[in-house]
Amino acid sequence: MALLWPLTGLTGVLGTGAPRAFVVIGITAVVWIGVVGLGRVPRPVLTLTLTGVAYGLVATTLGLLVPVLAGFGGPGGGPAWTIVPALLFDAMWGAIAGLAAAGVQRLRGTVR
Repeated sequence: MALLWPLTGLTGVLGTGAPRAFVVIGITAVVWIGVVGLGRVPRPVLTLTLTGVAYGLVATTLGLLVPVLAGFGGPGGGPAWTIVPALLFDAMWGAIAGLAAAGVQRLRGTVR
């Protein structure tokens, strides 16, 4: 899922700015909530919070490497100080998705 950001950025698919962000975040959220909510994951909030952090690490690494590997010049990404807030943001979205997945599990009656 973390490949959606660099791939849509490189190809121009989904445009730029907010529309692209909403679509990528929406697709990612639906997949995470669906997989964890419909699966038998024992701790959905913790699982998706950690998934959010891992997603952020992969997305940050790809954001730094893809422009270099694609021949666009220097490294991409923003200033180094933005990494920690970005990871916290990804963890927050993972926790929110985890709460939604826990709700799906409750509705399905699969809570352990």
